[in-house]
Amino acid sequence: MAVLRFPERFVWGTATSAYQIEGAWDEDGRSPSHWDTFAHTPGKTRNGETGDVACDHYRRWPEDMALMASLNIQAYRFSVSWPRILPNGGNQINEAGLDHYDRLVDGLLEAGIRPFITLYHWELPQTLQDAGGWPERSTVDHFVQLADVVSRRLGDRVHNWITHNEPWCTSMLSHQIGLHAPGWRNWPAALAAAHHVLLSHGTAVPAIRANAPQAEVGIAPNYEPAYPLTRSPEDIEAARIWDGYYIRWFNDPLFGRHYPADMVAYYQEKGYLPHGLNFVQPGDMETIAVPVDFIGINNYTRQIMSGKVSLDQFQTAASPNPNATYTEMNWEVYPDGLYDLLNRLHFDYQAPKIYITENGCSYGDGPDKNGRIHDTRRIDYLRSYLTGVHRAIGNGVPVAGYFVWSFMDNFEWSLGYSQRFGMVYVDYQTQQRLPKESAYWYKDVISHNQLETM
Repeated sequence: MAVLRFPERFVWGTATSAYQIEGAWDEDGRSPSHWDTFAHTPGKTRNGETGDVACDHYRRWPEDMALMASLNIQAYRFSVSWPRILPNGGNQINEAGLDHYDRLVDGLLEAGIRPFITLYHWELPQTLQDAGGWPERSTVDHFVQLADVVSRRLGDRVHNWITHNEPWCTSMLSHQIGLHAPGWRNWPAALAAAHHVLLSHGTAVPAIRANAPQAEVGIAPNYEPAYPLTRSPEDIEAARIWDGYYIRWFNDPLFGRHYPADMVAYYQEKGYLPHGLNFVQPGDMETIAVPVDFIGINNYTRQIMSGKVSLDQFQTAASPNPNATYTEMNWEVYPDGLYDLLNRLHFDYQAPKIYITENGCSYGDGPDKNGRIHDTRRIDYLRSYLTGVHRAIGNGVPVAGYFVWSFMDNFEWSLGYSQRFGMVYVDYQTQQRLPKESAYWYKDVISHNQLETM
C-alpha cells in the first residue's frame, strides 16, 4: 500500500446544483425555469419525475451544511437559481431568493466551509426562454445582470466564482441533441447558444471582479476526451472530430485561439453553419478570452471512437470496452482520461490553475438491514481518479482542489431519480440523509490530506 500526499492548501470539496436539490420550485417568489417547463412536459424525463421537491435542500440546508461539516468537507460548490433571484430574468430582484443564498453563505463560513458559487447550472428563467433563450444575444446581457446582482450581494464573503457549468451541455446537449431543456434539435441554434454562453462568461468576469476584487473567477467546462479504437485513419478522424466538437470548440476561444478552423469547415460542410459565424461580432473573441484565475474540469469518462462519426444522430462511440468497468450510467471507468486532460490543460493551454470541479460515479447501493451503505465501487472509482490527479500534480500540473460529484443523491435531469451519484444517500420519501461508506472514506482522505492506494 502506497500513501500519496497532496500539496498543502489543496482544497477538498463536494458539489451540487440548485435545481437538482433545492425543491421549493414555486415558493418565495421563484418563477419557473425552463427546466421546470421541460420536466413537466410528458415524455421528457424518466417517469415524468421533476425537481419540484428533489432533496428539499431549500428548507433543509442547515442540516445538510452540518452534515458536510461533520465529514470535514472544506469547500462546497453550489449553484444559485436564476429564477429565484431574478424571476423575470432581470430588473426586479427577488430579495427573498437572494436572502436564501446570503444565509447559506454565512452558514457555510461559520462552519468553516469555503463557498464556491456557480452562477449558471442550467436554470434559465422561462421568461428568457420564451424570448429565445441562449441562441439570442440578449440573454448575454441578462446573465451579466445576474452576475452583478449576486456578486454585489455576496462578493464580500465569497472568493471563488464559476460563471458557467458545462457550456457544451447548455448548448449542444440542450439545443442540438435535445436531451436537456429546452429540448431543441437545431444545429444553428446550438452553435449560437454556445457562442452566447462563452460571450456571457467573458462579459461577466469583469463584473464579478469589480464587486469582489479579491475573488478567483473561472468557468467549469465538461470534458470527455476521445480515443481512437484503432490507429486506422477512420478512427483517428472520428476522434479528432469529437475532440473539436466537445472540447476545442469551447476551450480554444476561452484561451484566445478563436473557434477551431477545422471544425468551422466541418460544420459548414455539414450545413450546420448556413450563415457562417454570423453570431460573432467584432470584439467578441477578445471578450471570451478574458484571462481567468482557474479552469474547472468536469470529467467522468471518455469516448472510444470508431468509424465515421455522425454527430447529427450523436452516434459517435465504439462498442463498449469488454475489459473495462462501467458505472450505472454506463460510463466507462477510465482514470487515465482525467490524467490526460489535466496534462493537456497545463501543457497545451497553459491553464493558470485547475480545480476538478466535478468527478464521481453513479451506483445504486442502498442501506442494508443495519442502515449501512457499502458503496465500495464508488470508493474504488474515487481512489483511482485521485491517483491520476496525484500523478498529474507530480508532472507540475497546477491542480488546486478536487470536488466530488455529488454531495448527496439528487435529481439527475432527464434520468429523474434513477441514478445515485451522492456520497450521502437520500430517501426521497422521508428525506432522510444517510452517509455512505464513501463519505467516511473521503472524510479520512481530507483529514490526512493523503490517499492510500492499493
